[in-house]
Amino acid sequence: MVIFQPITTEAALGTDDSGSSNVGTSEFVRLYNSAAAGTEHLVTLNSSDGTDLGTFSLEGLDTVIIRKATTDKLFAANAAVLACGVRVITPVKSH
Repeated sequence: MVIFQPITTEAALGTDDSGSSNVGTSEFVRLYNSAAAGTEHLVTLNSSDGTDLGTFSLEGLDTVIIRKATTDKLFAANAAVLACGVRVITPVKSH
């Protein structure tokens, strides 16, 4: 578990490169897939010039916090993926 503070409003990610967002130039971004469990959506991280840096699938109803450069942008295969810029307060160690 990670303790975080939201620093932007949560909004749906765009669904292609032209709709990608740097999420308020946030370094850390919380992503939530609001689709039903079992519904994965691909998330793409790209540089400010549109070059794909990486992709991953986010399971329905799952949340993840990723780290990116402030100029990097995100988009998802479906607008069910919501993004919010966050400040990570502290990682909580699991036992």
